[in-house]
Amino acid sequence: MTNSIPAPALEKLQQPAQSINNDEIDLREVARTLGRHSKLIAGVTATMVLLSGFNALSQKPVWEGQFQIVLEDKDSGQRGLFKALQANSLFSQFTGNTGTSRSSLKTEVKILTSPSVLMPVYQFVKKQKQQQGIDVEGFRLSDWVGNVKVDLQRGTSVLNISYQDTDKKLILPVIRLISKTYQDYSGRDRTRGISQSVSYLEKQISELRKESAKSMRSAQAFALDNGLPLEGSGSLSATGLMSSQMAQGNSLTGGATLGPSSIDSSRSAAQSKVNSLMQQLAAARAAGENTVYVAPQFEANIELYGELQQLQSQLEEKLALLKPNDQSIQALKRRISSRTAYINQQTIGLLEGQLNTAQAQLTSVTRPRDVVLKHRELMSKALRDEKTLAGLEGQLQVMQLEKARQTEPWELISTPTLLDNPVAPNKKKIVALGVLGGLVLGAGAALVVDRRRGLVFSKGELKKALPCPLLKQLNVADPSSWVEPIELLAAGTLANPGDGAIALIPVGTVPNGQLDQFGRTLQQAIGNRELKITTDLLQSRDCSHQLLLASPGGANRLQLEHLKMRLALQGKPVTGWVLLDKSQVVS
Repeated sequence: MTNSIPAPALEKLQQPAQSINNDEIDLREVARTLGRHSKLIAGVTATMVLLSGFNALSQKPVWEGQFQIVLEDKDSGQRGLFKALQANSLFSQFTGNTGTSRSSLKTEVKILTSPSVLMPVYQFVKKQKQQQGIDVEGFRLSDWVGNVKVDLQRGTSVLNISYQDTDKKLILPVIRLISKTYQDYSGRDRTRGISQSVSYLEKQISELRKESAKSMRSAQAFALDNGLPLEGSGSLSATGLMSSQMAQGNSLTGGATLGPSSIDSSRSAAQSKVNSLMQQLAAARAAGENTVYVAPQFEANIELYGELQQLQSQLEEKLALLKPNDQSIQALKRRISSRTAYINQQTIGLLEGQLNTAQAQLTSVTRPRDVVLKHRELMSKALRDEKTLAGLEGQLQVMQLEKARQTEPWELISTPTLLDNPVAPNKKKIVALGVLGGLVLGAGAALVVDRRRGLVFSKGELKKALPCPLLKQLNVADPSSWVEPIELLAAGTLANPGDGAIALIPVGTVPNGQLDQFGRTLQQAIGNRELKITTDLLQSRDCSHQLLLASPGGANRLQLEHLKMRLALQGKPVTGWVLLDKSQVVS
């Protein structure tokens, strides 16, 4: 007769063995696993504690020195002229920006821990250790810099600086040298920047002085060649007082002027005077013998005016006493007409002389347009060079004064001090870490050992591995409590009207005492029915019921898989299984 494998059993058989290992982690089972291997965990933890304690005792004490420094110059609010130079993009690259913004402070902190700043301190420490007979072959700057810690106190520009070393006697000399190095560094960049700025200005002034003299000579030579006034013959001072000089004009009689518009001004003034004289000359000619043309600007006519006024007075007196046709009155009238004509002629002659002079002056300042424009261009360049030169000379004076001014270095707000107690090693912390590490390593080792042994302690994993339902969980610590559940099983699930035999199949290894106790109790419950305790499935297949008996850790996963496969091949239904465990929790 051929036994067929039931479909559910075949599906379970076809599932990979690893399926029972893909469950979620049960923390209670993990805790039970750790409890089962408590001796292993305790051993690993004790070993780690001993090792960490030995490590803490073998380490040399680490000493620390500290001081505080303000990352600002007391004189950072510099002179107004120097601030103006810093605002100038041309010189800001030399003088630097002394602002204390948060980003610049962080940059400064990074620079202070750089090898370029701490190199002298490193050389000193290396030399001291070498004198003590310590091998400094592997003493590297990059490793030593980690002993210097620079922290910016939050919300301030105060730096907390500390240095650590195993040599207590070396702490104070090194911390003092660090403070001196930082103070020297605080003024180093400022001095170097100002020196570079002074050198740059001196070079530019030397070149521009030559260029300014050349441009002024060109303008003056052009003026001489074209009969123009010599403009800009004086040079500007370093203080830049050129506005008043440029405002000075020149009279029509000649003289030096400053400013490219003086030629146009002279020409306009000369033309205006010519026009005025021509109008006066026309008016004097139109006056004739009857009216005197008064020209008070001429001192030569003052006496003639006086004589004319006397004659007019005499005429008025005679007209009051004599008739108009009197010979004496007619004679006075002729004398007055003659004197009037003479005064007008005298005035005309003087006006003509002034007109000729004014026309000559107009001719002297009148030049072709191209000549005037060229002269204006040359003078503008000469004056521009002079102004630039004066500005640079003023800036050079400011930088020289700033260079001569002494500045205070960064202020120490606490003296370098050595802490009374070493800061390392922290023995309690090392031992605590050893305990923690031992527990973690011990727990990990326990889980690995438990997993490699493959024994199944989890009720849930047994449920999934066995191809039948769990009927009952019995407490091995109290065998007397087994009687009632077993009798209920015998009268219920295991009842058989035909009085067929019952096969009790141990799963893996069940302690003999527990197996015997369960067998006796079950035999009493089933009475005269036969009870077969066997692991041979060929013997159990003829029984009316097959009952599996399991205990935690009694079988490994491979044994469970083999049992599952054999039961599937047998094709005989399994009634269920009973779990013997210390727990009294019923599933």
